[in-house]
Amino acid sequence: MMIEIDCLGEMCPIPLLKAKEAFKTIQSGETVKIITDHSCVHQNILDHFNRSKISIEDDEVINGVWEIIITKL
Repeated sequence: MMIEIDCLGEMCPIPLLKAKEAFKTIQSGETVKIITDHSCVHQNILDHFNRSKISIEDDEVINGVWEIIITKL
């Protein structure tokens, strides 16, 4: 299962709160994908989830738009 969260145009802390809530609902091996166009959101999500037991991938898919994929281990 993958939960996709479109956070385009949203500023902190709303996207981080949405990501944290979604992460609570997934099981091991499932993912949350966050799409954002704000670098502060991108960095805050990476900083928060790098402290957890997860796999995290991030990619700037177009100039100024990031996809962050968080997988619960």
